[in-house]
Amino acid sequence: MADYHLGSFRTIHRFVEDKVTCFARGGYSFEALFSLMFRETENVLYERSEGYRIRKTTYGEAKAEILRKSAALRQELSDLAPDSVVGLYMDNSLAWIETFWAILAAGFRPLLMNLRLPEPLLLQAMELCGCETVVSDGKLFSCRTILTESLQAEPSASVPFGTELLVMSSGTSEHVKVCAYTAKEFYYQIEDSYEIIRKCAAVKKHYEGNLKLLTFLPFYHVFGLIAMYLWFGFFSRTFVHLNDMSPQTIVNTIKRHKVTHIFAVPLFWEKVYAKALAGIRERGEATWNKFDKAMRLQKKLPQPLAAVFSKLAFRDLRANLFGDSIRFMITGGSGISQEILSFFNDIGYRLANGYGMTEIGITSVELSKKRRWLCGGYVGGPMTNAEYRISPEGELQVRGKVLAARIYCDGAYRENDGWFDTHDLASCDEGHYLLKGRRDDLIIGPNGENLNPNLLEPRLRVGDVPVCLIGARLGVDTAPVLLASVSRFLTSEQLRELETALKKRIDENGLSGAVRRIAFVGESLLKADEFKLNRIRLAREYEAGKLPLLDPETQKSEEALSELALQVRGCFAAALSQSDEEIPQDADFFSDLGGTSLDYFGLLAALREIYSLPFPPEDGRLRTVRQITDYIRDGKGGTAL
Repeated sequence: MADYHLGSFRTIHRFVEDKVTCFARGGYSFEALFSLMFRETENVLYERSEGYRIRKTTYGEAKAEILRKSAALRQELSDLAPDSVVGLYMDNSLAWIETFWAILAAGFRPLLMNLRLPEPLLLQAMELCGCETVVSDGKLFSCRTILTESLQAEPSASVPFGTELLVMSSGTSEHVKVCAYTAKEFYYQIEDSYEIIRKCAAVKKHYEGNLKLLTFLPFYHVFGLIAMYLWFGFFSRTFVHLNDMSPQTIVNTIKRHKVTHIFAVPLFWEKVYAKALAGIRERGEATWNKFDKAMRLQKKLPQPLAAVFSKLAFRDLRANLFGDSIRFMITGGSGISQEILSFFNDIGYRLANGYGMTEIGITSVELSKKRRWLCGGYVGGPMTNAEYRISPEGELQVRGKVLAARIYCDGAYRENDGWFDTHDLASCDEGHYLLKGRRDDLIIGPNGENLNPNLLEPRLRVGDVPVCLIGARLGVDTAPVLLASVSRFLTSEQLRELETALKKRIDENGLSGAVRRIAFVGESLLKADEFKLNRIRLAREYEAGKLPLLDPETQKSEEALSELALQVRGCFAAALSQSDEEIPQDADFFSDLGGTSLDYFGLLAALREIYSLPFPPEDGRLRTVRQITDYIRDGKGGTAL
């Protein structure tokens, strides 16, 4: 058991019980939380890859740096009253953890600033809670901004810790909320995490004596703050840094550091799922049929036998995804399809659905092994320190000890006591709760019936084309409009074919009289800073004519490619590991096709060898099939015309 880094305790349960008990005895303060979180000084807090080297920082080393930074902050902010709000504007890093605690240890209340929000919303949140100072690792604000690199001082006498921290909502509407948590709410969140450990053996499993969590979710978001940092940091586990969010970096980091736990939003699992299926199809029909047969058989087997079969039958598939160090995965933040949950659980991983909000913290995780619950989209039942009920209108309401103490919104704040109305539609089956979408997203159809986009969109999707159902103003009425995200390079014929397929889906679901229009959008329905569909924004932009819509009537018809263009397209496909048909003539290698600099250098090397021409990488014109085809045709001494 020594490999589990449990200090003098022989079991995980005794170790956890002692820490939770000590937290309660410490008066539910942030000072007590800090002392316990950094008690196991030799345990590794943070790992990151730096070239060929893995850099490790212990809890003891981080604690010393926190005390140094807190002394520097007290000097820099000596004019601020105790418990003043100080903003923290940084992305996930060891420095974020150190600065977060330094602000609290300096006697202030940290405001965790959401880097995904535009500056006007950030300033609105700062004004709400009286924040006039920000600590940042680079960005400068109009108010006093302190850069972390400038914090220089030696540790000094301590002062009372700040009394609370403040978390921003994700800002899917036009205004932002700020929720205040005290250490006491964090105590109950930690107590609930122990309930998870007691009920679910898989979540506490280590790999080679270590438990390591990938820092995928931002610490400034409630999901990342509580389910990732608080739950795992309190028990002195290890966080693994992500240098960037590229798919290859994520996979390489997981395998190199032997990550055991991944918590992410549905968008991440969707992308991994799509890439996995594409990889299987690329290996040929025989491989696909073998995979499909194994998946169907796995679903028919009883639970114990199914688990053994998955480990053996899908070993190669797991090796190509995350490897076998993974012990537990959680999805949360928005709805996820049963198809994706089934895929990961059927191939031998454990992916559970969880639920929480900025205002209520994390309140449930589906812990059952049964396929009905685990793969059915359920989020389990409320943990010990939370209660659920469903209102007569079908909305989930929550109350309990884990909820934020106060909520700042619309220029004022209110105590967050009593039942909190989540505005999420839900049902309950044998104590397991199923979320059915947001009440705000309901669309009133022409016959007065309520249409739920979350339930309908999976049934209306054709292939892997993302769709979104919105209520938009058409003339004087508001009516359902189906948006479909497509490549802006689709031809007129391809758009018409897709339109026919979507209309068929609409008819099959009895919505031919309800969905009034299909609109093709030539870009992603998600903005770069979004991790779930913002139907309010999409409806507003559609009505204002700000979405780049494609019209089958005016879109270009399919263009016959010359033999040379077909050859060049084949080189693009090889460099990008895509099929030829996925490469439009005018698609930009980087912005449209997602190529990297390394992919591009590989493409140019192949072109030089085939056509005996110089292809300078700095030439900004050579980024599409058409541009390179024209470049070769220009001759320049080349041999292929």
